[in-house]
Amino acid sequence: MDKLRRKEINKIDYISICSPNYLHDSHIRVALRNGAHAICENPLVLNPWNIDALQEIERETGKKIYTILQLRLHLAIQQLKRKIEEGPKGKVYNVDLKDITCRGKWYFISWKGDIHKSGGVATNIGVHFFDMIGWIFGEFKGVELEINHPGKAGGKLYFENANVNWFLSVDENDLPVVALVSQKRTFRKINIEGQELEFSEGFTDLHTLSYNKEKVLVSKMLEEHSDCKRPEKNLINIVFNETYRYHHWCQTPIYQGCSSEQVNQK
Repeated sequence: MDKLRRKEINKIDYISICSPNYLHDSHIRVALRNGAHAICENPLVLNPWNIDALQEIERETGKKIYTILQLRLHLAIQQLKRKIEEGPKGKVYNVDLKDITCRGKWYFISWKGDIHKSGGVATNIGVHFFDMIGWIFGEFKGVELEINHPGKAGGKLYFENANVNWFLSVDENDLPVVALVSQKRTFRKINIEGQELEFSEGFTDLHTLSYNKEKVLVSKMLEEHSDCKRPEKNLINIVFNETYRYHHWCQTPIYQGCSSEQVNQK
């Protein structure tokens, strides 16, 4: 890239970053400093303060950073969003979100099992669902972390229009009977006010759709939200990429744990 930039031939306009999570920050910097826009998979970074530095590099280089938000292209999720938008204004829904995506021993041997490289289950897997929930139910209000283990995490999230109980796991022992009977290794479900939406299927082509030249799904640029309000208190160290706003919710990294009493109410 550096050689092409200096010779000003075959200029690269966009770099797609699909590397392990802990390399995203450095790879984004390489792209921007070599005159290319960056399209990066979620999570964008592992430490929220890295967003500030990337924002500076955006201004310096004039190049932009985008992130893939593939769950917004899932048909069932789009239908749910429309249903909520057409529902009672100001209503706060009670929501249960469960995602169990079984992984073998390889998961914990790979970089995904190293919390310093992946950010843990809540960051590596949960960031996609957190964006989805925020996209549907509006502004983030607060969070509680109740379960925090290498293979699973769970707690409560509070949004403008929803109180969400969430649970994420890569442990096959957490699969419900209905999944075991069907011999499925994945189970995803949203329960809203007693109405269930099972969306285990339909994930295969979402990345292809995201990168389609006519359906590129990216977040808004950093500069558009540089003046956004950030919570003064923190609970979980997670990045929400819905609008490139970030919430460093915890004074310690997620793998060090947080008590459920440390609730950030904005």
